[in-house]
Amino acid sequence: MIISERIFELLEKRGMSQKEFSEKTGIAQSAISDWKRKKTNPVSEKILIICETLEVTPEELLSGVDHSDGRSRKSDYYIIGKDTELGTLIEQYRSLSPEMRGRIEGYMEALKAMEGH
Repeated sequence: MIISERIFELLEKRGMSQKEFSEKTGIAQSAISDWKRKKTNPVSEKILIICETLEVTPEELLSGVDHSDGRSRKSDYYIIGKDTELGTLIEQYRSLSPEMRGRIEGYMEALKAMEGH
């Protein structure tokens, strides 16, 4: 099964129309129709917004493997929007030098230790 087929399967499971999906992702309805009609896949830049909208991990979307039954390993990554508080924090952290990142990590460890008392 190709990615676009999984997307349409997930849309059906979620009871979401193509129009609603288009509105939530910002992806043109014509592009979504092309996926279905021409059996093409979305561009890679859209995968994360698609996953966020459909509430699946990139691994689930790309592989078709659903880990929701709890038998498989936990995901080792997060999907975080850049426009969220956490996304902004990550962008700020990434802009720091390695030395400053180390200091921030030290502060976080000290705060966690203080919280434990």
